[in-house]
Amino acid sequence: MNAQIGQFLNSGNMNLEILTPEKKLFSGDVYGVQLPGINGMFEVLDRHAPLINALKSGRVKILKDKNNHLAFFEIQTGFVEVINNNVTVLVEGAKETGNN
Repeated sequence: MNAQIGQFLNSGNMNLEILTPEKKLFSGDVYGVQLPGINGMFEVLDRHAPLINALKSGRVKILKDKNNHLAFFEIQTGFVEVINNNVTVLVEGAKETGNN
């Protein structure tokens, strides 16, 4: 088996980045993320199918691991792209609002 494919299949985590025009607010491996889509909240987990979706202003919930370690951000409108187990959130503005 190709080493890159084996690493992908056994990773158990995906990479998340939250970016604004000014700076990178979050970057790291996560278990999942809940996002405010324009048609309602949705969740992205490890090995999610590729997608691009518009986001409305609201709360992003980051599941850092399976032990319920969380982080929260309030975001303005933007977009999310999911491809190859990488989630990129591009928003007009955001701020961290707490964690657990």
